Amino acid sequence: MKRTASSLKTIDIAQLRLGMFVQRLGGSWLDHPFWKARFELRDASDLAKLRASGVKHCVIDTARGLDVAPPPAVPPPLPTSSLQPDVPQLPEVPQTPEVQPRARLEDEAAVATRLRAQVRQIIISLHEQVRLGRALDVAGCVPLVVEIASSMGRNAGAMLSMVRLKSHDDYTYMHSVAVCTLMVVLARQLQLDEAQVREAGLAGLLHDMGKAMVPLEVLNKPGKLSDAEYELVRQHPRLGHDILLHSGSAAAGALDVCLHHHEQPDGFGYPEGLAGADLSLLARMSAVCDVYDAITSNRPYKAGWAPAESIALMAEWTRAGKFDAEVFRAFVDSIGIYPAGSLVRLQSQRLAVVLEHNVQAPLAPRVKVFYSTRSQMSLPVETLDLAAPGCRERIVARESNEQWRFPFLDSLALPLADEAPPRTTRPAASLAGA
Repeated sequence: MKRTASSLKTIDIAQLRLGMFVQRLGGSWLDHPFWKARFELRDASDLAKLRASGVKHCVIDTARGLDVAPPPAVPPPLPTSSLQPDVPQLPEVPQTPEVQPRARLEDEAAVATRLRAQVRQIIISLHEQVRLGRALDVAGCVPLVVEIASSMGRNAGAMLSMVRLKSHDDYTYMHSVAVCTLMVVLARQLQLDEAQVREAGLAGLLHDMGKAMVPLEVLNKPGKLSDAEYELVRQHPRLGHDILLHSGSAAAGALDVCLHHHEQPDGFGYPEGLAGADLSLLARMSAVCDVYDAITSNRPYKAGWAPAESIALMAEWTRAGKFDAEVFRAFVDSIGIYPAGSLVRLQSQRLAVVLEHNVQAPLAPRVKVFYSTRSQMSLPVETLDLAAPGCRERIVARESNEQWRFPFLDSLALPLADEAPPRTTRPAASLAGA
């Protein structure tokens, strides 16, 4: 790199990042897809096009845009995903060993509980910074994302279980924590490297920052939104993108996901109506993770759908072109056909809640058995590993809690839960209708 003027620098095209001002592109104008000679680099798709072009160098003006980022401690590897080669710039985080000893779900749950509380507080703080007009501290999120990725490397089920618990009032904050967690597990399923895994997690954590600009009374409104309120909520991707861009420290992946997590492969998403190959891998991943957590969560205006039912519905939407099929297939592989929290019926006609997905045997997760449909009475809670040698039980159907209305399923599915749910002597639906 050489300095050509007080504020001009010649850099490699790989050093470009969003927020830089491009003064001049190297080589012939035929080598690049842009008709303009000088411009501020604001769009992640433009960044991807530049990196894929024949341009090797460019000149930036640091007086009109961002300077080159400080070099990471370990140079980021090139993207390796077969789904899309232009995964955005990776975050500058320290490397840790990729292979970690597997922890028991119950042992990792204590770590996950602490992380859940810490990350929730970070998101609340970020929203407050935005509302007060203060500079956003994106860098402060990175260490916790690293911790989340590390915890999930030991046992992903612990964090996946913990982030399911949300109250109506803190849904906006906990949704971001949940999407971060889902992005990490999905990125690993797609065999992205650890730097990319962490960027996916950070992008998930920051994807809804635009909602900090939407009044809480609109976000938490129990009834139907007015047309004006609906339009305001639909502005949150652009609002969030602008917030992160002006922070000056958000990675390209976080900017991309913030702007494009509501886009769809069929082109009917928003805010830009992008379709197919125009959507980055991270954007396609975030669309799946965002919708899954949204529809499985209790909201002010509706109860969440059961995890297993949600997977079935999303499979139908994928066939209709709403999600990338390969990404959705990897998502199901990562959390299971029967995700944690699913209510299932066993061959013995007992009901159980899924505790932990079994990667080696997707149809045989660990479950907590708690109810007999034959006697219509609760049972002493028993944890079963359906894949264990000698276990003769198996899942015969998924159940809807709309029929049973057990009020304690979410807490029972937690690894730290007391294995003694309230006793029920007849189906909860009958009690509710009495």
